[in-house]
Amino acid sequence: MTTFVLVHGAWHGPWAWERVVPLLHAAGARTLTPDLGADGDFGLHDHAEAVVAALDTVAAQEEIVLVGHSYAGLVVREAADARPDAVGHLVLVDGWAGTDGEGMASLAPGSFVQAVRTAAETRGDGRRIPAPPPAAFGITDTENAAWLAPRLLPQPLRTFTESTRLTGAVDGIPGTALYCRPQTYPFDRFGEALGYRTLALDGPHDVMLTHPEPLARLLLEVRSSQNGKREV
Repeated sequence: MTTFVLVHGAWHGPWAWERVVPLLHAAGARTLTPDLGADGDFGLHDHAEAVVAALDTVAAQEEIVLVGHSYAGLVVREAADARPDAVGHLVLVDGWAGTDGEGMASLAPGSFVQAVRTAAETRGDGRRIPAPPPAAFGITDTENAAWLAPRLLPQPLRTFTESTRLTGAVDGIPGTALYCRPQTYPFDRFGEALGYRTLALDGPHDVMLTHPEPLARLLLEVRSSQNGKREV
């Protein structure tokens, strides 16, 4: 059996996957949706440890597809680096990702980094970044925006200032980078730079909310395809 470990991005929670999870269950897969935590002074490494803890609950005989959305692309790569023998495949969904020592501060445009720092200082408590409106995630229709807005959470600033710690073990795990069109940031290039297969998916950045069926189909295709050294 395959277990999809679905990791939410910044300002989101496990609820971000609730439209995708039933579709994966219907196809016979299991899912885990770890909560990265937004209430405390968490950093990127704390979030990676939360994902490692989730990976450790999966039975050894099960195949794991580890999925990270947006900021969580950095998180899942650090977690997989710590458990390379447990993870069969990595999937980035419009995910930020890089090599050892990279993080949001080095990958995102300087204007983005400055904007989140300023937001934390002027509209947050200095440690957390207030959530932007749904439109920042490409959610512009009234129904989905009304659903998303009250669920968004402040994001710990340290998650955007810390850099990943990678030994290189993660680079032995096959990966797929799904990037949404129209693009907001070069998520396809992040995946290509890591040697991942890149696939386009039409939809906004929060594609799991607006297009759960196409996203679930692509995740299930990853499970059943040969890509790299292992069959997932």
